[in-house]
Formats: sequence, C-alpha cells, structure tokens
Amino acid sequence: MNTTVQNKPAFIAGISLLIMTIAAAFSYGYVHSSLIVSGDPLTTLKNIQASRSLFELGILGWLVIIVTDLLVSWAFYVFLKPLHREYSLLAGWIRLLYTAILATAVTHLVVVSKIIREDATLFSGSLDTLSSQVLLSVISFESIWSLGLIIFGGHLMVVGWIALRARQIPNIIGILLVASGFSYMLVHLLYGFLPQFDGVASILETILSIPMMVGELGFGLWLLIKGRKLTTLD
Repeated sequence: MNTTVQNKPAFIAGISLLIMTIAAAFSYGYVHSSLIVSGDPLTTLKNIQASRSLFELGILGWLVIIVTDLLVSWAFYVFLKPLHREYSLLAGWIRLLYTAILATAVTHLVVVSKIIREDATLFSGSLDTLSSQVLLSVISFESIWSLGLIIFGGHLMVVGWIALRARQIPNIIGILLVASGFSYMLVHLLYGFLPQFDGVASILETILSIPMMVGELGFGLWLLIKGRKLTTLD
C-alpha cells in the first residue's frame, strides 16, 4: 500500500475523531448536562424552553457525531484491512450498527425540539403532562444510546485486537482500545440490564471515564501524527 493510499484513511479517521470528541463534549458534556435534570421534568422543560437555541445546537452536534461516525467506520476499515480484512470489516459493520442506534436515539431529541416549538395546548393542555412528555423523550434518548454504547464497546475491542497485531502500532494503543471497549460494555450492560446496580455503574463510569475516552482519542491522535506517514501496515 503506498503512502498516499495509507494517508487518506488515517487522516480522515484522525480528524473525524477529533471533531467527534469536540462535538460530544459540547452536545453531551455541556448542553445535555446543563439542561436536563434527572427526575425533574418541570425544571427540564423550563431549562429547554429558556435555552431552546442551545438545545437545538446540541442536536446539531449529535448530527455531526453521526456523520463523523460514518467516516470513521469507513476509514478504520480501509486503514486496518491489511492486518485482517475480515475483522476489519466486522469492526466497520459493528460501528455502523452503533451509529444507526445513535441516530435512532437522537430522533427523540428532535421530538423534544418539536414539542417545545409547538403550542403546549396541542399536546394535552397540561404543563405537567407536557413536561413529562419531554422528559420521557429525553429518557428514551439516553436509554437507546446507552444500549448502543454496549455495541460501541464491542467495536473498540475488535479494533484494539487488530491494532495489537500490528508491528507499527504501539501496544499501548491496542491495550487502551480494548480497555476502553470493555469499560463501555461493562458500564452500559449494568445500566441497561441491572438497574439495581445503577449506583455501582455510576461509580464505575466515573472511575473508567479516562480510559473510556483515551482509548479511541489516543488512536486518533496516533493516526494523525504517525499513522498517515506509514507506507505499509503489517
């Protein structure tokens, strides 16, 4: 594989991952965290009504994440294909499945935006009922996305396994990817299927947040700095 062919997927994957990280920090880390109050539908409704433009910018950020996820699916497959074509293809399809689930989740935020834009009387005439509808849609977004992150964790573990086979990719990158994938799967399996352990899952998520973030982002930075300069990958 010549350097031009290798450069393109590495560059696209690296840039897409950086853009995705910034968009996620904005849409989830800032917008979602500041406007959504768990268990308090009325405050959540008032927050979104008071910051409707910010909420809609958050949705735009999620759309950016969906597009960059699609680009990363393709770029990872092309870049890693010389190492193991079948597993690279598997990793690509798993990420596409995750992206489809994320897109489904985001539609519930679009529903919230539509509810806020419309006259409240169209939806039942009761402020309490309206706020409950809004929070229900937000919870649907969170639940569907959480299930998707289990699949995303599987994707990272496959990518990490492939990376560990590469002579040119530092072992620490592969180890971090596998650790990140395992962390995503563990935390969101607890959230999704063992709600009685939500407290444990929340603690684990806090503890594992660094490896969960560093794994893929570290690979993205390596792709931009070193990966795109490779002429072969074996």
